[in-house]
Amino acid sequence: MPAGELFYDRPAERWFEALPIGNGRLGGMVYGGVGTEIIRLSESTAWSGAPSEGDVSPTALRELPAIRELLFAGQHAQAQKLAAEHLPGRPASFGTNLPLPRLRLDLDDDTAGNYRRALDLDTGIVRVEFDQNGTHFVREAFASHPHGVIALRITADRPAAVSFAATLDDTVLPGTTTATADGLAFRGRAVETLHSDGQQGTALEIRVRFEVEGGTLRRDGDTVRISGADAVTAVVAVGTDWAGEDPAARASVPVAGYDELRAAHVADHRRLMGRVSIDLGDPVALPTDVRRERLAQGHRDDDLIALYFQYGRYLTIAGSRADSPLPLALQGVWNDGVASSMGWCNDFHLDINTQQNYWATESGNLAECHAPLVRFVQNLAEAGRSTARQMYGADGWVAHTVTNAWGYTAPGSGIGWGMNVTGGAWIALQLWEHYEYGLDERYLREQAYPVLREAARFMLSYLTPEPSHGWLVAGPAESPENWYVAPDGTPCSVAMGSTADRVFAEAILRICARAATILDVDPELRSRAEAAREQLSPFRIGRHGQLQEWLDDFDEADPAHRHTAHLCALFPERQITPRRTPDLARAAEVIIERRQQAPGWEQTEWGEANFAAFYARLLNGDQALAHVTRLIADASETNLLSYSAGGIAGAPQNIYSFDGNAGGAGAIAEMLLQSDGDEIELLPALPSTWQNGEVRGLRARGGFTVALSWRDGRLHQAQVHSATPARTRLRYRDATIDVAWNAAEELTIDGHRLVA
Repeated sequence: MPAGELFYDRPAERWFEALPIGNGRLGGMVYGGVGTEIIRLSESTAWSGAPSEGDVSPTALRELPAIRELLFAGQHAQAQKLAAEHLPGRPASFGTNLPLPRLRLDLDDDTAGNYRRALDLDTGIVRVEFDQNGTHFVREAFASHPHGVIALRITADRPAAVSFAATLDDTVLPGTTTATADGLAFRGRAVETLHSDGQQGTALEIRVRFEVEGGTLRRDGDTVRISGADAVTAVVAVGTDWAGEDPAARASVPVAGYDELRAAHVADHRRLMGRVSIDLGDPVALPTDVRRERLAQGHRDDDLIALYFQYGRYLTIAGSRADSPLPLALQGVWNDGVASSMGWCNDFHLDINTQQNYWATESGNLAECHAPLVRFVQNLAEAGRSTARQMYGADGWVAHTVTNAWGYTAPGSGIGWGMNVTGGAWIALQLWEHYEYGLDERYLREQAYPVLREAARFMLSYLTPEPSHGWLVAGPAESPENWYVAPDGTPCSVAMGSTADRVFAEAILRICARAATILDVDPELRSRAEAAREQLSPFRIGRHGQLQEWLDDFDEADPAHRHTAHLCALFPERQITPRRTPDLARAAEVIIERRQQAPGWEQTEWGEANFAAFYARLLNGDQALAHVTRLIADASETNLLSYSAGGIAGAPQNIYSFDGNAGGAGAIAEMLLQSDGDEIELLPALPSTWQNGEVRGLRARGGFTVALSWRDGRLHQAQVHSATPARTRLRYRDATIDVAWNAAEELTIDGHRLVA
């Protein structure tokens, strides 16, 4: 079953209409213009800034006890003032990922007929074709992971019909473009003054080689001019000196013909993309932008939702490979230049966004794509040791709201958003998730457990008894990125015992103890972690029937605030479930309802993906589908890339953000299959309108691969494969069966066996 394609009947005129290609490090946005072709280039290590050891406030540790005492005494405004003076980080040269120059081809004639532009998700190739003056032109573009380059080929069905001028232009980077004997070269630096000092950043080189068939190439300053060619292939390579690499060597163009590049790319891409197929209905034979508009107008298009799911997987493959130097940043590997040029930063947000970037990875059968995040968190844990010691006098490691390519772990620079003390614990959960799906004990021992152990040691040092009940609570910290109204009417953000911190403290302590048991190590630490879990503050239901976000029943300063970090108890955690804790599950649902009903609800792409996943865990498929639909129709653009809406969080305009695409794909997978290591639930949140369909290749915790089909809204058949001997419980609605597998065995279960 093909993954589908995005297609359009006109060229892109802006970034949100261009089509993305990527190889895990190098990204391109292909416009498909007739008179002018543009590929916007990005590269994951093109970072301004530099490492720094002086980012922690020198007075934080001294003032920490006083701030805690004020908060416990109910003097929230005074604690807020003291926290604002002493807790925020002092980033010296934080930096940002920066967009690269664009490759521009000027082809003069902009008239065309029979135009078609498409991204084939099965091959990872953008194809543009049109007729012009009696000639049929075809272009193909892709980003090759095997060869580390972007390739663009232009052909025509008439000899000597391909002519254009090419250059690298429109860049914010200081540098120089020159024409070479066979193409173009750019040499510069990734530096800027908004997020860093204007001096520090990576050195950068770009090389473009043109292979001209049957024509001529000549140099003209910073431009090359190609005339009378039968066909032309452009190969783009980019290198930086990040992590000590030689940018010139990294930017060397491989000696390979187009056919070799293309064949290697397609085989490599299909190896990952082809693992999962999904069928939710017949495709609609309309351009993708028209289909998205029709969805926004209320027309059903279940196949567009299936396409969005596969698009999320495609983008994960294109942005995060096993050998990627960095994980997916806020904008993946496609930098629109907006986030990096405003108060935001194209960095790694640890209070939902980076985690959400990887929601589709394990369930979507792309486990290898988790590898760069695992390495990144390992490095973050090393960097976070000094922050834990300097700021909290604590063991282990800590990271807060944001981090960068250089391993920043101090709080963010502003109060109200920067004091997410469990940001490191939150991102460390991804390492455990990778283990849960693969059960690789060597990986657990060598890579995941050292990070989890030290995160737990930080929690054990940092948690403090709350005086009224003796509960262990975290703080002073913020519930991302929300404010509450203190009893005296003052808006405050810093508190003791936020529910989000409780969720991640419980998770890290539980997981550390579980991992230590599996590995048969650290019995003392295991005992301490289990004892501390028993002393954590309980979940509480407030006067509105809502799950409390803070230890006390405070109202939100902004009832329409976009963040709902305390609902992570529902997803990705399972500390609240509708079967085991129905009252708390209903209280979590009240939070979602109240947020959306509040005037000025801050709808974001990641928020819609969040709500879809929350409702999937609440076993409400219709509501999950409603939020997936809103994500596509109201928070994704013409090219289906998700965006954060202008006007929210200080954004002057819509800003591309990768998390909606990945989070939406992860939520769709969660609607169809859920697992916790003990049980696999089949079709847990199937929408009532999805009467017939099938999905193949989804992954479940415990090392299982699952195929499902359903008819008339009920399970028809399940095929479950395990590579090793295994046992688990299968659930469909209220019926369960226990099943055992031999090595490499696939079992087929007819739906009637699981009908209660």
